[in-house]
Amino acid sequence: MRALGLTSTSSRPSRRSKPLGRRWPLAAWIALLPMVATVVFAYLGTMLWTARVSLTRSRTFPSDHFAGVTQYVRLFHNDRWMVSLQNIVIYGACFIVACMVIGLLLAIFIDQRVVAEGALRTVFLYPYAMSFVATGLVWQWILNPELGVQEVLHRLGFVHARFDWIVDQDWVVYTLVIATVWQASGLVMALLLAGLRGIDDEIWKAARIDGIPRWRVYASIVVPMLKTSMSTAFVLLFVMVVKLYDAVVAMTQGGPGTASEVPAKFIMDYLFGRANIGLASAASIVLLTTVLAILAPFFYLRSRAALRKDV
Repeated sequence: MRALGLTSTSSRPSRRSKPLGRRWPLAAWIALLPMVATVVFAYLGTMLWTARVSLTRSRTFPSDHFAGVTQYVRLFHNDRWMVSLQNIVIYGACFIVACMVIGLLLAIFIDQRVVAEGALRTVFLYPYAMSFVATGLVWQWILNPELGVQEVLHRLGFVHARFDWIVDQDWVVYTLVIATVWQASGLVMALLLAGLRGIDDEIWKAARIDGIPRWRVYASIVVPMLKTSMSTAFVLLFVMVVKLYDAVVAMTQGGPGTASEVPAKFIMDYLFGRANIGLASAASIVLLTTVLAILAPFFYLRSRAALRKDV
């Protein structure tokens, strides 16, 4: 092989075999130190402190009086907390599914090279630039039975029409879904559109030659190829579900009664309004544990898939 001017691939130095310290200069490690310190002290430190407080009888101020799992027992005997968990599950399922479906349909629509594509992308993505407080207030006015859609229908002659979900205990959670889906579906559209634009045109040419319907190509070939973009969108939407607070405060204040209570609002109310740091910390740890239990396997499987690709 050497006589032919060729070298064995096994004799070449592998970039993967180099130690991490050789690939990354000292300056890069120094630049990472502020972020490492932030993660260790600001994130992990506060998590550990919250876990410690959740095991005490802390009320207005942190206390060293150890109470074991008393706060957790009290938490799961609190009707308001159980309602908030039920609401967040219903909201999360509806919100994520609706955002994924609408975002995918919008991405497919724009991927057809429609007229004024740039303007349409801006229109669909613009709501995501708004704060959840602004979104909540706008939708509160729209859904207000005396000012919004219901009143407009009554003036048009549909006197028996009802759209008073925001004051109905059985439907108020779905008004939160409507408002936040309107805001977040544009983000999903942008992520999936980027994935669609990365698909090879040869796939479409082969499908046209074989006479395969366009919808079948999307369902059987294109959508499975978007799994990376869809998984990214899922993680972002799941984080929005866990953080849901601003829209609830702006639209319903958790009402009527506790019909639209969510865990984040429960934690903030007990932390600042009712001065019960111990119970609020216990609720925070339960919420954190739930998030880790759902996302950790997801990221593990995704990393395994990436490693198999590299191999």
